[in-house]
Amino acid sequence: MVLLSSASVLQLALCCVALLLIHLCAAVPSSKVGFGYRLVSIAENANGGGLIGYLQVKQRTSTYGPDIPHLRLFVKHETEDRLRVHITDAEEKRWEVPYDLLPREQSPPVGTTKPSTAPFTASAEYAGEELIFCYTSDPFSFAVKRKSNGQTLFDSSYGAMVFKDQYLEISTRLPNSAALYGLGENTQPGGIRLQPNDPYTLYTTDVSAINLNTDLYGSHPVYMDLRNEGGEASAHAVLLLNSNGMDVFYTGSSLTYKVIGGVLDFYFFAGPSPLAVVDQYTSLIGRPAPMPYWALGFHQCRWGYQNLSVVEGVVEGYKKARIPLDVIWNDDDHMDAAKDFTLDPINYPRPKLLQFLDKIHSRGMKYIVLIDPGIAVNSTYGVYLRGMAKDVFIKYQGKPYLAQVWPGPVYFPDYLSPNGVSWWADEIARFHQLVPVDGLWIDMNEASNFCTGKCELPTTNSCPIPGSKTPWICCLDCQNITNTRWDEPPYKINASGSHVPLGFKTIATSATHYGGVLEYNAHSLYGFSQAIATHRALQGLQGKRPFILSRSTFVGSGAYAAHWTGDNKGTWANLRYSISTMLNFGIFGMPMVGSDICGFYPAPTEELCNRWIELGAFYPFSRDHANFASPRQELYQWDSVAVSARNALGMRYRLLPYLYTLNYEAHVTGAPIARPVFFSFPNFTASYGLSTQFLLGRSVMVSPVLNKAATKVKAMFPPGTWYNLFDMTNAVVSKDERYVTLAAPLNKINVHVYQNTILPMQRGGTISKEARMTPFTLIVTFPFEATNADAQGRVYVDDDERPEMKLVEGEASYIELYASVRDKTVTVWSQVEMGSFILDKGLLIEKVSVLGLQGNGQGLAIEVDGEPWADALNAHFTQTKSDLMKVEGDNKRSNMVVDVGGLALPLGKKFSMTWKMGIN
Repeated sequence: MVLLSSASVLQLALCCVALLLIHLCAAVPSSKVGFGYRLVSIAENANGGGLIGYLQVKQRTSTYGPDIPHLRLFVKHETEDRLRVHITDAEEKRWEVPYDLLPREQSPPVGTTKPSTAPFTASAEYAGEELIFCYTSDPFSFAVKRKSNGQTLFDSSYGAMVFKDQYLEISTRLPNSAALYGLGENTQPGGIRLQPNDPYTLYTTDVSAINLNTDLYGSHPVYMDLRNEGGEASAHAVLLLNSNGMDVFYTGSSLTYKVIGGVLDFYFFAGPSPLAVVDQYTSLIGRPAPMPYWALGFHQCRWGYQNLSVVEGVVEGYKKARIPLDVIWNDDDHMDAAKDFTLDPINYPRPKLLQFLDKIHSRGMKYIVLIDPGIAVNSTYGVYLRGMAKDVFIKYQGKPYLAQVWPGPVYFPDYLSPNGVSWWADEIARFHQLVPVDGLWIDMNEASNFCTGKCELPTTNSCPIPGSKTPWICCLDCQNITNTRWDEPPYKINASGSHVPLGFKTIATSATHYGGVLEYNAHSLYGFSQAIATHRALQGLQGKRPFILSRSTFVGSGAYAAHWTGDNKGTWANLRYSISTMLNFGIFGMPMVGSDICGFYPAPTEELCNRWIELGAFYPFSRDHANFASPRQELYQWDSVAVSARNALGMRYRLLPYLYTLNYEAHVTGAPIARPVFFSFPNFTASYGLSTQFLLGRSVMVSPVLNKAATKVKAMFPPGTWYNLFDMTNAVVSKDERYVTLAAPLNKINVHVYQNTILPMQRGGTISKEARMTPFTLIVTFPFEATNADAQGRVYVDDDERPEMKLVEGEASYIELYASVRDKTVTVWSQVEMGSFILDKGLLIEKVSVLGLQGNGQGLAIEVDGEPWADALNAHFTQTKSDLMKVEGDNKRSNMVVDVGGLALPLGKKFSMTWKMGIN
């Protein structure tokens, strides 16, 4: 808390007066769900700072249950740019996201303080460095404002606040200028920008990603609000940290939460840039997990690799086709009867599998397998027996809750139980002794259940049904549970896109976890808690950096796992949808994300697979994955797709040092790897809904073909010069918001780099282990015909076996790259932090390519570190001129590329290179 100036005090008072006037004009809600609360007391919190207030219901109603009569309000500026507003029952402890699961500052325990009897008014003590909290007392509402300009970010006076045991409602009004993003996971056909009146339900379900505007595998109740008022953009974010199911209604002018339990625990992040918002958000929920270098390579998987020889053939098929491949995956095909932590002794015999792993590991390749949470109920299965002995399973009426997944009858481990977590770690360690896998894929963890309700083992049929071609059909004896308020709550959220029971094809919501925690409250935390337990197990097992891929996610999952977008369809529409979902997960703090390339099912066309690998080569997580019922779709199955794969993945592998540096920046600041265009150009309002292009980092633009039979693509570029990475003599100079038509033949994708950038690239290869040891080229981009300009870039290199990703002398190096052109003099130089690691690796810069210069540089001397370069005779200094596209018509001008090659500059040692351009 800080004291305000007299002007700020006046601003705060005006804020509160405005809220009061809004209240006087507000109508009583016609639904009569609730009439709101009055604030009866507010004072400074003597223990730990902030404010403590008490609320009393104005008039009780019975719709969705009785109102809780007394509430406790806690407000605190936790950092200079983060404000927390926490509202709960004043007398009884309520469920909230466990603090040990998502570490954060504790709210004061209820019942430890009593309402103050002192008079209260708004005062300077309610303001922080960046945000102001103000309120009106009767009916109670609050607003959050930006201190710098008085902009209202959240205003709950739009409607009466309702707080019942199983129904919470609160709203905020929104200006017309607000562009909203987030509130997922869902497949949004309208693109990344939230659309008014689309349904936004948050509750984790096993619903295929082909379903539109439906709650899917993850629950992320956070949104970013981007506004451009008076030509100046600003962004902020709002998180409602609540794991209960909720509907969020967005009308364009308002947003209303309807939540079926828990507390109102709001966090407001001041921004004001989109990157600052994600930085502030991930500083609370956990920074994204560092990914090993190899994880940024290409991955291949299929559900339906019936035996090891098929897998071996796939690896050799990629090698023969000269298509990059770093990681080969198994779905559940490697398992014995679909049981976790087992091997099929016939199709995946351990001796032959170990020989195969020795072979691919020697090349630098990796192997990952799937595990599902459901543990087969089988008295001959050691995993099950040890779990029963340690009492690790979720209960229903005192007994393990029976469900059905791929192995048939299963019990679900409880990852909120200390015993469950330690047992899980032990099973992973046992499995690793059996098979030294390089990562784990945790699937079906919403949790998915083929049955609904209270189930028992059947007495009239086998389960699983022998030889069944539909093993996902329930074969247990089950009854729907309708006699509890947890299974049939008074308010029905729009779960699974329709009003089905909360426990539909998942764990019954009246089941219980460790300590009596209801599934009703903890449901959407299941995949999150499993990811945490898996991460701890892998990190403790090898001391290496874990790689985990999780389908179900929650707030904070990115600190432990990567994500793929689940079961998609091999259609042009799903190709397009994948971009929006990927970009949303970057906002959610999960930058390592991608979709099944070519679609999970059914069979893609050859043309679609061409276009999908061209796009998918630039997903942060790049993996081809298909369903057993689809024809084979490895990238070498079609000659034309193999060409596209070599082109697109070839560029990805050249960009690996850039992607790995983005991985480091994501871990340190939360910055997404793949970003909406407005992240780098927040004042470029034409990009606010742009969902057909995206940026990698700050300045690499990917513009894929998303339509059938298209050989051109219309792309939008923020103002400036954009150079084509596949042909750096070709560029786009943009001056306005018009689309540019780019040539895009079947095997080509357009990837451009923005001016003022230094892009580190390597020669590439077919395995990241080899590619990362090749020499570097620095691509320096100045604005077209620049005479006075600067450029920057950076490279982070480390030993990616280390669990942590941070600068430690001898284990990591960080190089900042700079370039300038001044009066025809070009200078390129570096600053090196902790260079010993990269010096030991012997990595060199072999070429510097400078784009956008005027003049003639041929034959002029080069100076390195202030001295004539002794090896100048070994350098080649060339320039190329070609066409440069102009947005304002067909007019074209020449673009010059100057290459200084034949270099051997140690990347780990700072350098300075200078030369003077000649005159045309």
